[in-house]
Amino acid sequence: MEGNFIRIRLGKTFDRPAAPKVDGFDFDKVEGMLLGLAIGDSLGITTEGMFPSLRKQLHGEIRDYLPNKYTGKKLGYPSDDTQLAFWTLEQIITDRGFVPDHVAKKFCSNRIFGVGGTVKRFIRNYKSRMPWHLCSPHSAGNGALMRIAPICVPHLRTGGRALWVDTAICAMLTHNDNCSISACVAFVSMLWDLLDMDTVPDPGWWLDTYVQIAKDLDDGSMYSPRGGMFTQYKGPAWKYVKETVSEAYKNNLPVLHAAKIWYSGAYLLETIPTVIYILMRHGHSTEEAIVRAVNDTKDSDTIAAIVGAAVGALHGRSSLPDRWIRKLSGRTGLNDDGKVFDLIEEARRLFWAC
Repeated sequence: MEGNFIRIRLGKTFDRPAAPKVDGFDFDKVEGMLLGLAIGDSLGITTEGMFPSLRKQLHGEIRDYLPNKYTGKKLGYPSDDTQLAFWTLEQIITDRGFVPDHVAKKFCSNRIFGVGGTVKRFIRNYKSRMPWHLCSPHSAGNGALMRIAPICVPHLRTGGRALWVDTAICAMLTHNDNCSISACVAFVSMLWDLLDMDTVPDPGWWLDTYVQIAKDLDDGSMYSPRGGMFTQYKGPAWKYVKETVSEAYKNNLPVLHAAKIWYSGAYLLETIPTVIYILMRHGHSTEEAIVRAVNDTKDSDTIAAIVGAAVGALHGRSSLPDRWIRKLSGRTGLNDDGKVFDLIEEARRLFWAC
């Protein structure tokens, strides 16, 4: 995996097999992970890109869906976060596992709402008939991290080292960058553990787990923030996250204030600290964690989708407010209401109930 093909160090993480889920495992936790992602996206997309101060001025505190600019007065509609995540799941169901080229083709076959610049470049490359493993731009945007959660699903019964390999390759399909790939592997490892947890982890667990894995996979790439209070920093992404988040947590900063320090946009040096900090402070409450992501950040749909997947995995579907589930369109395209729910049920039957 090292070399020009994929920007990741083959660290000890890849030698550690993921433990398979045992009989009696509650698939409600997987539902929570996947619905938490879709709900966070649909709650956040309506004011995505707004500074929190303007968002509050216009809408107060957002605790439910707002009309989407693409759908008029209709509520609970997704953006590219839900689409790419659930297209990944749909293709995994079709293939009975993760086939990179098929997922790449799926991403290029449908209209994407709010598609980012990196994914646009990936699509152009793929449609030009470049091999799938050469199509991904070198980008530390958050477009791979936002869609990575479904990669857990085909491995529920088997576990093993293949989970980390599939995660790394799935990440590099669109973002072949060390920070992106290592973040995806770290996040999937966290999700895998959260699916088994009966109690809320200590706040430090979120940061320590990310740092341990990202550091193990560090290939020497150097990163600098785009803005905020630490523009002089240049070094590993994991070290930046460790230093900034530790300091904010030590000073007990509200999420809104901490996110201003490092910004909360689509660059991973902004997204990762924000996600981890929200989970450290509010991971005990599914609703409050997602609400803070929606209200206190700039890239609100993606940060809420990532946070939603994590707290959904920890607390399960039953922890998601019923009003959010009932009003979720469940779309992955222009006219497929309920598709998200159908795909989750198909995944249950194929990868767990069998």
